[in-house]
Amino acid sequence: MISLNDLRSQLVSISHFNGTHKEQAEKYRNLLDRVLQNSNNDLIETLKLFIEAIVNENVSLVISRQILTEFGNYLTKLPDDVAKVVSHFTLDKVQPRNISFEEQVAGIRQHLAGIYERNQGWKDAANVLVGIPLETGQKQYTVDYKMETYLKIARLFLEDDDSVQAESFINRASLLQADTKNEELLVLYKVCYARVLDYRRKFIEAAQRYNELSYRTIVDESERMTALKKALICTVLASAGQQRSRMLATLFKDERCQHLPAYSILEKMYLDRIIRKSELQEFESLLQLHHKASTLDGSTILDRAVFEHNLLSASKLYNNITFEELGALLEIEAVKAEKIASKMISEGRMNGYIDQIDGIVHFGTREILPLWDKQIQSLCYQVNDIIEKIAAVEPVYMQSKLDEQMMK
Repeated sequence: MISLNDLRSQLVSISHFNGTHKEQAEKYRNLLDRVLQNSNNDLIETLKLFIEAIVNENVSLVISRQILTEFGNYLTKLPDDVAKVVSHFTLDKVQPRNISFEEQVAGIRQHLAGIYERNQGWKDAANVLVGIPLETGQKQYTVDYKMETYLKIARLFLEDDDSVQAESFINRASLLQADTKNEELLVLYKVCYARVLDYRRKFIEAAQRYNELSYRTIVDESERMTALKKALICTVLASAGQQRSRMLATLFKDERCQHLPAYSILEKMYLDRIIRKSELQEFESLLQLHHKASTLDGSTILDRAVFEHNLLSASKLYNNITFEELGALLEIEAVKAEKIASKMISEGRMNGYIDQIDGIVHFGTREILPLWDKQIQSLCYQVNDIIEKIAAVEPVYMQSKLDEQMMK
């Protein structure tokens, strides 16, 4: 143990020592060992005094870096409350010379972020890591280190429900994914990106990425099932339309989904059956807080998704329906039902038109065969276009292939 006054005099003595750098560094190490034997408030105050002396410009930079690196290693052995106070003090003192202590500062920030994370201080942890100059500093960080740090910052912001900040750091990580071969980092990137899309209410995109993760063998089986469950939730919450229909079909044909809670909702949506509010209790229990947000008209995201699904289901049951009857079917007011129908028709997500004078929604039906013929015709045009381009570049090859066909 050592008192403040004794420490102060020892530091002055070492600063005037005329020996080699190696000898002077050893004296600082021995002194740090004595300081670390203190406890509680004495430990904090003596460490502050020691750090302030070490990072002073009068001390050789070579020695300062060595001792500060060793101090960073000791931080992990200190109680969190002590380490947090001393880390903040160190970062403040080093701030004017950050470039000189870049590696040491990065280590201290990583440990300090870990302390905040353990105590669920997600935003503080993220902001501490943001202070590491990954792109602007002089130190050349590895691709894996930068990507891992960006993903950690994004994950911390997501825990704090700040999807905007999270997305900005996911975008930075995305620029590095092509340069890494670390499979775990790539999977972590996909997880974080899916979560950002989920928070930003881009549910179909999120569902597609969650579904991809559910097939990655590098991911633990329980985590794969969690990803599949999230894919199901996002698909149900997505706006009705062709994209969601395709995703519903993909999940419905996946036998693993049969073991998930609320599979019955997925089944009803895929089979175009009307869903009643009373049937949504189990599904609602699976939703996270950001899934329960209200839209501009006061209904929840789930309400809107179910209203749109029921309206599409109705369009396959009826040729037309009055606003009042549609409202009763969707369990909402007639005016609200009209607005939903109008929006879906105008966005091309449902065929039909609205007669406001008579108060009737007329549903249009797609002629399957003409649509199929057009798709085949389009494919044939594209194939012909490819053949013409090949013929223009390799006429001899094309002629030989035509001759072969004629000989058959």
